[in-house]
Amino acid sequence: MLNIQFGEMERVAYGPTYFKYNYELEWLQDPFVQKMIEDVDKSRYVEGGVIDSEVLGPIPPERLSGGVQTLIMIYELPGKVFDATSCGPNCARWLLEIGKKKDITEIHIVNAGRCVHDMEDYTISANQESF
Repeated sequence: MLNIQFGEMERVAYGPTYFKYNYELEWLQDPFVQKMIEDVDKSRYVEGGVIDSEVLGPIPPERLSGGVQTLIMIYELPGKVFDATSCGPNCARWLLEIGKKKDITEIHIVNAGRCVHDMEDYTISANQESF
């Protein structure tokens, strides 16, 4: 089960910082990771440590958006807890896709005390003001 908690939590890794020092180039060769990069950052993995960005031109992986970096960390290191505040609305669908890819049958919103199964349920939970 993928657990999501909105708000503050202790002992979590900040996705972009953790990515900067821990990512592995092999992760970028994964077609699923490439789809996330293409969709969220409108960029394309070329080879090695090169990403072709529509806006910035050739960039290293460290220049990907914080949202994509966090998604990659969540996908590649599912046992670690990441702060996903750098993930904007364009990342939400990928959290659901990661859940499907990793054979996670539910996404549990800790604060709401319920499981979500689609984008609508996730959005409603994310927008609740009680967090």
